[in-house]
Formats: sequence, structure tokens, C-alpha cells
Amino acid sequence: MEHEGMTYVEAIRHLAKKYGVQIQEDQVSEEFRAEQSEREGLYILMNFAKEYYRNVLSTTEEGRGIGLSYFRERGFNDRTLEKFELGYALNGWEKFSDEAIKKGYNKELLVKTGLVVKKDDGSSYDRFRGRVIFPVHNISGKIIAFGARMLGKEPNQPKYINSPETEIYHKGQVLYGLYQAKNAIRQHDNCFLVEGYTDIISMHQADVENVVASSGTPLRRTRSS
Repeated sequence: MEHEGMTYVEAIRHLAKKYGVQIQEDQVSEEFRAEQSEREGLYILMNFAKEYYRNVLSTTEEGRGIGLSYFRERGFNDRTLEKFELGYALNGWEKFSDEAIKKGYNKELLVKTGLVVKKDDGSSYDRFRGRVIFPVHNISGKIIAFGARMLGKEPNQPKYINSPETEIYHKGQVLYGLYQAKNAIRQHDNCFLVEGYTDIISMHQADVENVVASSGTPLRRTRSS
């Protein structure tokens, strides 16, 4: 439950499926069923967003010219792009949300995932625009959040922005790269902690895979007395 952000019932179902155990469920309330359905909807929408950003990176002129060029400059190869499911968000206020709504996703769910920001006047805009995208996985591989890096220079804009906390994403409980690192951590029985997304990806390309990063929180050096 703690590692994957699951409810108790979801954890039971997950383990039962993993180990081939048949479970018999009592009838649940409509309220509980609705909550479970919404959580599943969040996961489905986050996966759609991940595939959208990946497709933009590889098939659009802007994605290849800006996003892919940046990743190539960092030395990231195709295997790495695939392994970390890296992407790119087009530089437009509603490019992503327009596509998501066209595919049948409702705006309320888009806001709940943090992919879309709703303003006080009722209007909205895409959170990630003109940035390379780093999907954040839970330990079972589901997409629960995104980190995004700005490539140009815009006044009053942070270099990195991240998904806000949601029903499926709690920043303090998540380590970026744990999904990709878990087998190596078991094998080596230790783990390196680094600061950023690209630090992890670079280390994987150097065949050091037992490495994770704090999720959008910079590390601070402390000096002992």
C-alpha cells in the first residue's frame, strides 16, 4: 500500500493476481465502487498522457527539433528513451488538453491529475508546455506523475516543474527511478541516491542501475560538527 499508493483492497487484489490466488469479494457500496473507478481513471489518463508526450517527441517537428535534440545532446540513446518513456510537451496553452478531450477524457479528471490547471475564472491551461517530459512511475510501473524541464529561457519560469500531489501521487513517498532500479537494488543490496532525473538516466547508460532520485526535492549538504 505504501510503496504503490494503493488502497487496502487494491493491494489485496494486486497480490492475489500476482500469486494466482482466487479471492471472493463481498458486495461493495456504490460510493466505494465510484472511488475505485475514479482512481483507475486517473491511472488510465496518466498513461494516455505518457503515450501522448512520447508520440510528440518522436513524430512532430517541434518534438524532434527541440526535445529529441536535447536528449541527444545529453547522450541518451533510443534504448534509454524507451526505458524511461521520455517525451515532450508542445508549446501551446491547450495542445494536450484539446487532444485528451477529443479522445473522450473529461476536463474534471484532467484537473484532478494535475495535467491541467484550472483558473479562478473557470478557464484552464496545460501544466506542461514546451518542455521535455520525465514520467514518474510507481514501483509496479504505473505512471503517477510527471517532471518537466524547460529548455529555453523565460522570465519568472522555473527550470523544472512537477505534477502536484494527487490521489495517486504523494511526492514524499516516491523515489524517481525506483521502478527501473528495483531489480538492480535487490541484486547489489544497496542503492545510490542522486538529485535529478538526468543524473539517474546518465548512470543507467553507464550501467549503474541501482540508483534513485528524490522526487522533485533538491538534496542539501549538511556539515556535522
